[in-house]
Amino acid sequence: MTHFNVPTRDQVSANNQAIFDNLQKNLGFVPNLYATFALNETALADYLALQNRKSTLRAKEREVINLVVSQVNECLYCLSAHTALGKMHGFSEDQILEIRTGEVTFDAKLDALAKFAKDLTIKRGKPSPESIERLLAAGYTQANVVDIIIVIGDKIISNFLHGVTQIPIDFPVAVELDAALV
Repeated sequence: MTHFNVPTRDQVSANNQAIFDNLQKNLGFVPNLYATFALNETALADYLALQNRKSTLRAKEREVINLVVSQVNECLYCLSAHTALGKMHGFSEDQILEIRTGEVTFDAKLDALAKFAKDLTIKRGKPSPESIERLLAAGYTQANVVDIIIVIGDKIISNFLHGVTQIPIDFPVAVELDAALV
C-alpha cells in the first residue's frame, strides 16, 4: 500500500514555503492536511483561496456544514479540526456532537442548514425538494444555497484528500459517534 508522508517546509516549493510561513505565523503551526495539499505546486494556494473566499454565510454556519459533511464522509481528520474550530466559534462539545448527526435542536435555522447539508451530501448533489424548501423557509436565500454548495465542495475535497492519504491527525481527535445516531 502506498504511504503518504506529510511534507516538511524544506520539501515543498518556494511558493508553498511562503504559505507555510504564513500559516505558521497565523495559526502557530501548519496543519498536516494543508501541508499535504503542498505536494502539488498550486493546490494549497487554490484550496486556501476557496476556503477564504467572501461568503454570505456566517462562520458558525460554515462550521455546521463542515461538521455534517465530514461526518457523512467519515473523515476523522476534518471532524477533529472542525470540532476545534466549532468550539472557537462558540459551539459546546454537546452541540458539536449533535450537529454531526445532521440535526440541531438548539437552533431552527441551523437545523434546516444541517439537514440540507446532510441530504445534499448523502444524495450526491440531489437533495429532496422538502430539504430545499425547509432551507429556504428557514430564511436562507438562493445566494446562500450557492455558498452552501461551495462549502460542501470545499469540505469534500479535504475529506477525500485525507481519505486517500490517511496522514496523521494533528488536532485533538474527535470522538466517534454511535452509528445509530448518524
